[in-house]
Amino acid sequence: MGSRVKQTDLDLATERHAELRRILEERRREILSEVQEKMRDVRAVGASGEGQGVLDAAEASEADIQDDIELALIQMKSETLHKIEEALSRLDERTYGNCFECGEEISERRLRALPFAVRCKDCEEARELAEQRERQTQRRSAGFFIDLN
Repeated sequence: MGSRVKQTDLDLATERHAELRRILEERRREILSEVQEKMRDVRAVGASGEGQGVLDAAEASEADIQDDIELALIQMKSETLHKIEEALSRLDERTYGNCFECGEEISERRLRALPFAVRCKDCEEARELAEQRERQTQRRSAGFFIDLN
């Protein structure tokens, strides 16, 4: 009976591993496609000469802002791709799904929502709270030094 339970657990783990890999790879394909499409759009606009005419200051500023937004979106998607690649590596190493902080298993619900999560919900919330406190402390310190001048 004991070996049957162990085999069932192993089958479930293998099934979960395959499902999580599928989710990560699907998300990677989606993001790669989006990045490639954005890059084609940027090249097409540049090649077609659109935006090459005379622009007034407001139009030029708006175009610069739009370019900055596009670049930021591409950068965010690239960072997400990197996180997915790291998650796939952890999956191969059999460390995927374990919290970096406490070592506990990250809930499957969280991994389905955020497949490259590296912390469980509780540890992530604690990290975010600590970052928030740090920012507040830095603001207070900056305000203190400004007041002294």
